[in-house]
Amino acid sequence: MTGEPIFIFDCHLDLSMNAIEWNRDLKRSVYEIRDLERGMTDKLDRGLGTVALPELRKGNIGLIVATQIARYVEAGSLIPGWNSPEIAWGISQGQLAWYRAMEEQGQMTQIVNLNQMEEHLALWFNKAIADEIKPVGYILSLEGADSLVNISYLEKAYNYGLRACGPAHYGPGRYAAGTGRTEGLTALGKELVLEMDRLNMILDVTHLTDKGFEEATSMFKGPVWASHHNCRKLVDHSRQINDEQIRVLIERDAVIGGAFDNWMLTDNWVRGKDDPKVRGVHIELIVDHYDHICQLAGNSLHVAVGSDLDGGYGKEQSPYDLEDISDLQNLNGMLTSRGYSVEDIENIFYKNWLRFLRKAWA
Repeated sequence: MTGEPIFIFDCHLDLSMNAIEWNRDLKRSVYEIRDLERGMTDKLDRGLGTVALPELRKGNIGLIVATQIARYVEAGSLIPGWNSPEIAWGISQGQLAWYRAMEEQGQMTQIVNLNQMEEHLALWFNKAIADEIKPVGYILSLEGADSLVNISYLEKAYNYGLRACGPAHYGPGRYAAGTGRTEGLTALGKELVLEMDRLNMILDVTHLTDKGFEEATSMFKGPVWASHHNCRKLVDHSRQINDEQIRVLIERDAVIGGAFDNWMLTDNWVRGKDDPKVRGVHIELIVDHYDHICQLAGNSLHVAVGSDLDGGYGKEQSPYDLEDISDLQNLNGMLTSRGYSVEDIENIFYKNWLRFLRKAWA
C-alpha cells in the first residue's frame, strides 16, 4: 500500500457468521486470529483468515454491508444448514446480537438512513481523528431469506435495521432457488419481493438463478444491487451474471460489487485442492471484471467492491497477492495502470455505493 489510502465501501462481508460459527474474535487482528487457530483443522481456512476489524481500519474500509446468514435445509441435504426456519431465525438473531455487542464497544456502528450515513462519512473523512478509533459503519443485509419464518418477519427485521435482502443463497430455498439450481422464486418468494418493495428495501440479486433474476427484477420496482457478483463472460458459471443481466442492472442504475473468491475469478477452481499461486489467481483479475462492466456501461458508475473475503474461505481461496483485506488498496495502482482516472477509481472504491444509497434513501 503506497500513498494516502482511499476510503473504501465494501458491500459484502459475513462478519457475524465468521465471529459466531468460526468462533473468531474480530476485535483482534487477522494475524492474532491466525496464531490462535494454528493446528486447527475443522474448517479449510483455519489459520488463513483475511478479515478482522483492525485490518478494515488499516485499509480505510470504513463502511460495509454486513450480513446475517442462516440457511434452512431439508433432511438429507448435501448443503449444510439448519433444520428448521425457526432455528435459522435464532441463528440470525445471535448474529444480530454480536453486531450489537460490537456497537456497544465502539467497534462498529449501524447505518439505517441517509443522515446516519452522512454523519458517519464526516467522521471517517475527518483526518484529525485517528482511524484506529473510528467505528466501522455497517448496513445490515440478509443473505438468503430462509430464516424469515414467514413474511411478517421481514418487517420485524426491517424494524431492527435490515435494509437489504437477497432472497436466495445456495441450492433450494424457501423463497428462491439459489446457486446451483435453475428454478426461480417460490410463491413465498414472490410475496417477499412485494413486501420488500412496500418497505423500500434494497433487493440484492446475488445468488438468484437466471429465472429468479428475471422474475425478481420484473416484479420489484425499488432499488436493486448485486452486492458480490462477477461476470459470466469471463468466468463461465451460473453464479456469475451474464451480459444481458448486467445491461438490466445498468438500466436500473444498479451497482455491481466485484467479489474476490477465487472460484469467481478463474474457471474450474477446485475448493480445497487448488493453490492460488499455482493457478495464477491474483488481485488484478477483478479489474478484468470491472473493465468488462465499464465497457458495457460506457462509464465507471456501475462497479464497486463487494469483496466477500470472509465468505467461508481465507487465503487458501483468495488471490495469492492478497494477505489481508487491507490489500484492497492495491487496486488503486492496478486501475491507474489500466487508464482509470482518479474519479473512476473513487467511483469504484466508494462513490458508486454512496450515490446508490443517496438515491435509494432520499
